[in-house]
Amino acid sequence: MDPRPSVTVAAVIERGGKFLLVEEEDDGRMLFNQPAGHLELNESLVEACAREVLEESAWHFRPRELIGIYRWSKPATPSNAGVTYLRFAFCGELGEHEAGRELDAGIARAVWLDAAEIRALRERHRSPLVLRCVEDYLAGRRYPLDALIEHA
Repeated sequence: MDPRPSVTVAAVIERGGKFLLVEEEDDGRMLFNQPAGHLELNESLVEACAREVLEESAWHFRPRELIGIYRWSKPATPSNAGVTYLRFAFCGELGEHEAGRELDAGIARAVWLDAAEIRALRERHRSPLVLRCVEDYLAGRRYPLDALIEHA
């Protein structure tokens, strides 16, 4: 396993007591995750989060606060080398939905689930960070975006 982490972003989006998740294919299984993905060259963490939400769910999203920074190592499998992720999870403002927008490859659908439903599906979470981020959001963890210092 490469000890250098892969930087990712994720969005915890709540509307009316339900959270936006995506159902996606990973290693031959259909799993649930927040809209999330990798930081791309020359984009900020906030820009990456907004882009990933749109690409994976067809919802516009504006990150307003950082929920937390999480490190998780995915164990190796016969078909995939292990990897360590460094996840920046955000909450913020939900915008418009682009009905009919094609979702990223591997994303089956976007769904709204309440916290109890998310907990009940924990065996089908892409990582333990899915539930941890929701729980931290519900516990009120928030940090200002200016805590992120990014030099171009």
